[in-house]
Amino acid sequence: MKIRPLYDRVVVRRKEEETKTAGGIVLPGSAKEKPNQGEVIAVGHGKLLDSGELRPVSLKAGDQIIFGQYSGNTIKIDGEELIILSETEIFGVIEK
Repeated sequence: MKIRPLYDRVVVRRKEEETKTAGGIVLPGSAKEKPNQGEVIAVGHGKLLDSGELRPVSLKAGDQIIFGQYSGNTIKIDGEELIILSETEIFGVIEK
């Protein structure tokens, strides 16, 4: 699969959904919350500023990120569900 996002957009693979709560209760499919963490798959070239300069995106492929619950647009490519987010919709990078 090859996808190249434009401008300051980022393609993210969402982290797997939790099937158990912290207390050990198994959740049915309809009760699961979509995780708000994921891995960056592809990054655009950057944001075009009013001055004509290109400000590069501060993320790279492989970064683990946190984003809003309802952020971005969900797409399906080759049967895989991915999210396209703007760089401003990303809250932070998880450091290892």
